[in-house]
Amino acid sequence: MTVLTPEEIRQGLADNARAPYGAARNARAETLAAAAESSGDRGLFRQALDQLIDAYEWSAERTKMVVPFARLLQEYDRDPTAFPGYEVHGLFWRFKWVAGRIVESPEIPLAAVERWLTDMERRYRLAGYSERAVRQAEFHLADATGDEARMDRAAAAWTAAARDRMSDCHACEINTQGWYWARKGEDAKAIEVWEPVLSGGKSCMEEPHRVLAHSLLPLVRLGRLDEARSHHLRGYRMARGNDSLLRSVGKHIEFCALTGNESRGLEILAEHATHLGPLTDVESQMEFAGGVLVLLRRLVDLGHGDRPAVPYQGAPQTVHELYERLSADATSIAARFDARNGTPHVSERLAERIGRQPLVDVLPLGVRSAALPAATAPVGAGQPGTASPHTAATAALDFAALVEHARIARQQGRPSADALWARVGELADAGKELPDAAVAADLLEFRARTAARAGAEQARGLYAHAADAHRAAGEQARAAYALLGVAGTAAQAGGEAGEIRHLLAVAAEAARALDEADPARARRIAAAELTTLQIESYLRGRETPEEDGQPVDPALTAALEDFVTAHGTDVRPDVADVLAEAELVLARIALTIGDLDRAEPLLTSAAHHCLVAERPWEAAEPLSLRARVLAARDDREGAEAVARTALGHAAELTDPEEQAAVRLTLAEILLRRPGGADEAAAHALDAAHWLDQAGLTATGGARARLLLARAYAEAERTAEAAEVLQSALPDLLEHGEEEAVGARRMLGGLLRGLHDQRAAAEQYLLAAETAKGWDNPRPQASLAHSAAEALSAAGLREESRQAYGRALELWRRAGDNPVGEVRVLRSLAWLTVESGAGEEEYGRARALMEQALAVLEGAEEPELRYERAQTWQQLAALLEDSLNEDEAADEEASRAGETAVRAEAVALLDRAAAGYGALGEGALRERFQCAVRAAWTEHALGRPQDGISRMTALIADLGELEGAEAAELAGQAEQVRKQLG
Repeated sequence: MTVLTPEEIRQGLADNARAPYGAARNARAETLAAAAESSGDRGLFRQALDQLIDAYEWSAERTKMVVPFARLLQEYDRDPTAFPGYEVHGLFWRFKWVAGRIVESPEIPLAAVERWLTDMERRYRLAGYSERAVRQAEFHLADATGDEARMDRAAAAWTAAARDRMSDCHACEINTQGWYWARKGEDAKAIEVWEPVLSGGKSCMEEPHRVLAHSLLPLVRLGRLDEARSHHLRGYRMARGNDSLLRSVGKHIEFCALTGNESRGLEILAEHATHLGPLTDVESQMEFAGGVLVLLRRLVDLGHGDRPAVPYQGAPQTVHELYERLSADATSIAARFDARNGTPHVSERLAERIGRQPLVDVLPLGVRSAALPAATAPVGAGQPGTASPHTAATAALDFAALVEHARIARQQGRPSADALWARVGELADAGKELPDAAVAADLLEFRARTAARAGAEQARGLYAHAADAHRAAGEQARAAYALLGVAGTAAQAGGEAGEIRHLLAVAAEAARALDEADPARARRIAAAELTTLQIESYLRGRETPEEDGQPVDPALTAALEDFVTAHGTDVRPDVADVLAEAELVLARIALTIGDLDRAEPLLTSAAHHCLVAERPWEAAEPLSLRARVLAARDDREGAEAVARTALGHAAELTDPEEQAAVRLTLAEILLRRPGGADEAAAHALDAAHWLDQAGLTATGGARARLLLARAYAEAERTAEAAEVLQSALPDLLEHGEEEAVGARRMLGGLLRGLHDQRAAAEQYLLAAETAKGWDNPRPQASLAHSAAEALSAAGLREESRQAYGRALELWRRAGDNPVGEVRVLRSLAWLTVESGAGEEEYGRARALMEQALAVLEGAEEPELRYERAQTWQQLAALLEDSLNEDEAADEEASRAGETAVRAEAVALLDRAAAGYGALGEGALRERFQCAVRAAWTEHALGRPQDGISRMTALIADLGELEGAEAAELAGQAEQVRKQLG
């Protein structure tokens, strides 16, 4: 075996300290610690032990730190004077970690745990530390053993003791104190305690990650569902893939299981399936498995026990099989703790957790999750999900009352009518005897309508049977309706034109033949007339598809205009909704050709006529369209008011797509209003949920999620926006190149806001690749530019340089964006001199800056004048930076050359300041920065009085301006003047 030298060990420790936490880092740390011990260098051995303990702490092998810490403690007891002050502090700091890890190790006897705690208390007292950390360690021991009285005493003593250098960070203490209250059932108190971490005021390496996970179920129990959703989206993003946060991941899975998001829980489980086997940290294994078991039990209850789950150590498992395996693992671990502690506390707490029932039926999360397939086994009696799709009130009706209720709902045109007739059909199929032939005909008609909506072939035959049945039952008006259905389904099936026209004529004649006293006659005649107009337009389109190349059928438009005119005077309530339908069709035709002036009054009238017909739910669509028209005219207040009215009228709608459309309209309008983003997000979230219910997750649902992500981003809820958009991205990529590029660009911006620069660059580059074949190079140039900035921020200099070069090439090809070209040139200049630059590199960088100035030469537009001033300012900074480099490399550099460079920098700064000054107060701060830098450069040239004069003139100029910014900058300039003096 190769023996490492001390220098090689030190280099290995330095390299490993930069490696990601996890098993690989732990293994390397173990090897280096063994090598350090063999080297005989005690200081190096201590350093290696410190790193090994740290590696274990931030991984899934935390409990392994006890052995190296014991070795480190032996080293200290052998010779305390060998430990520098910072090593002593590190030793006592890590003592707290070990106190927690031994509690989490069931193989360590309780007596030994108590001895460790006693030793910790003795050592802390002798070292002069507060007992705060000791009592916190005792608190964890009492919690683990279920000693409530001791836990309460320890908690009181812990919080009463003074904070000192050994106290946990504020965020970690708040985490533990909050779940103490949650454990006692005080959810509101727990959230109150956690608030400083949840709001971002306190944080550390693992906070707010853990607190966000702890807060999920308390928030749901308190009914604060929006916050629970937000904490899940933010918190899971932080915990995902982190070995040391498996317990938090388990809590997110449990949250999904108890809020109707079982599919989302399965997706999270799949991302962490490799951690399902035995772990070194058995308590983390048990806690993670506990959250998974809640999900698996819920899936079994819903009838999904036989469906495939994730593998266990590479072996395929069904949900039920995985449940049994994990249950055995977790209960075995709990039994080991109970045997060590002498109480059944751990097993009881695990059993209580696994048995938890859902807290809400469903809490929409906004992220895209695949719907669960149909259950492969019946759900047990009394389990959630067993109810038929009808209301509890309907279930309580007797059959005769149900039929009457269904007939009234149909007559009134209520959206609930279909569900009522579906229930009638269920009971009839189950053997319930129909009251009479009329009900049998009604049921046939409902089944025909249902088949027609599904595009089923049997729809026409069902309508024909329904017409016959209605006639036999003496229901001539219903028969006329069914005959119109026969004609409509014939057209839907692509039937022969002559036959379809004959069927329409038969239906129209049946309507006209109704008794004059029949209250349905006028409605049947109007409906037949309108249907005939629309089907005739369809038939004309089939016969002459290329006629005039017109986007709309002028004959249909004219016919509809005549229909509206004929029925628009003294509108009868029973025909008003048919008239509204015609107006809505006309309005859509107007919108197709961009005639907003024609569309708006038609939409207004259609909505009014729906209300006249006492069918407010049908007014939702024309009102929603009118709101969009008003928004297009920039009447934001009017658009919002109309959209809210539409949403109010949509209350009875049962079609999920219709519900979604109304909410999306309002969400889009609100997103344009300052301060409207949070409410827009709520409506977009609802819309996404409705579209999922409609089976449109990949189409309309994806666009709703895109809108939701925009709303979250506008509300500065960046992590939630990124999580939602990433979940919808696979669907959006299928919506065409333009939408794919837009989604990736937006996601890249969100990831940059989350400081995930590498991932952001990846999205920009993928979007640029998609736009590669477009005729217009501007989108690709912009994306390459953004990718270069992200790569530079990630420290990937060479990759950034290449991306900047590509962006420059594209901006030049586009030829109409000098700002983009100039900014790329400046960025390339700074990349050229980032590290180890010499005279040659600074020369190339200067040349790039001068190229940028050449691009802007003679420009008069304010934006370009600003960029020119920016370039002068940055060139001045580059020149002074080159002097600093020269001084470091050659202290005997020519003083004359240095003076010339500084003088040139001052001249450039003066030009930049003048350029900013010409732009007014919008560039006041930039002008101030140039003046201050010029003053200090004068000082470096040995001319401090000139620098003071510059500040005096600047203060005078600022004094002539009004506003807080000018006053603030004047105060800062006065400070600089004093410093120069």
